[in-house]
Amino acid sequence: MTASLGVAVIGAGMAGKAHAAAYRAASTLYKPTLPPIRLASIADINVELGAEAAARYGFERHDSDWRAIVDDDGIDVVSVVVANFLHREIVEALLAAGKHVLCEKPLSDTIDDARAMAEAARAAADRGALARIGYSYLRAPGIAFIRSLIDDGRLGDVLHFSGRYWTDYGCRPDAPMSWRYQGPAGSGALGDVGSHLSYIAEYLCGDVQRVSGGRFHTSITERPKPLGAVVGHTRGNVSDELAPVENDDYATFNAQFERCVGTLEVSRVAAGHPNDLSLEIFGSKGAARWSQTNPGQVEVMLHDEQTDLAGYRTVPLGPEHPHYAGGWAMDAPGVGIGQNDLFVHQARAFLEEVAGIPEAESLPRCRTFDDGVHNMEFLAAVAESAARGGSEITVR
Repeated sequence: MTASLGVAVIGAGMAGKAHAAAYRAASTLYKPTLPPIRLASIADINVELGAEAAARYGFERHDSDWRAIVDDDGIDVVSVVVANFLHREIVEALLAAGKHVLCEKPLSDTIDDARAMAEAARAAADRGALARIGYSYLRAPGIAFIRSLIDDGRLGDVLHFSGRYWTDYGCRPDAPMSWRYQGPAGSGALGDVGSHLSYIAEYLCGDVQRVSGGRFHTSITERPKPLGAVVGHTRGNVSDELAPVENDDYATFNAQFERCVGTLEVSRVAAGHPNDLSLEIFGSKGAARWSQTNPGQVEVMLHDEQTDLAGYRTVPLGPEHPHYAGGWAMDAPGVGIGQNDLFVHQARAFLEEVAGIPEAESLPRCRTFDDGVHNMEFLAAVAESAARGGSEITVR
């Protein structure tokens, strides 16, 4: 096993802080098998933001240029959590320097860049450097439990999937222009939160085969230019000058998966739904549903119930369910779990793989860059369907 691991995060915004906090807590989960973790640096061009994040999460320093992390031989593991169009240059430089890289989703802003990154990742693997993508929701015990209900046959044959991811960070016209509102069709709500929903759907329903009924809508067509740096989903501090929104506020489509058909819907303008991911899956023997609003429980309905008691039952998640026992200081039923916890489990899984802990003794591995390319091809097929008036498109 590796003697110790130096860790850095590139990007000190909302998701960057989640990665930083996750590395800080990763050693506290499960058995103490990780080598010592040294929190080395947080890099961000915004000096004030980066310095504050480094101090807050106990990192040794802040770097204003991510290249300082590339050049630091004492750093082994790096999370890349910046705007999508910046991923390729940074990731390729890190891999060339022998760093292990965990990149936020989506892998890039274009498929060509994503494919180039996957090629670089394969070359780096030959030199012993790992490149993985963060699919944090695959760490959710509730989603993993629903997968187990499918795998062990308790839901029977899967018939239909319904999923939505509604957010409201863009529902106000005074939300300032940022990279989130720029880019081609499909890089807006679909690329942001739809990337999560799509890999969850495949996790439960099998590989996607075809999509149809793609539709995009830009509800707020102009946004004010910011007067300063835009961090996360902040509002205010804007000028009177407007800039056009280039991508989608809302997207919906149908899909044919290996196991069943499904309907997926995403939005960043759903007022009153700050972070509402919910899914429901229906089988020949019953159904199950889960929501990020109440992530510590799963609702299950089985046809073997007495008819006068038929309906959904609420199952509090606990040590009997996947990814739960040993995952928190209090791993008892009903204690609860939140989205921040999923980042900690993700960081733990990545560090276990980097440290050389056998897969049989570890959390499920993080997904590869090839998986990241596939996810982008999935979403590109949705964009093509929308461009063709909802036509059916085969996913590569």
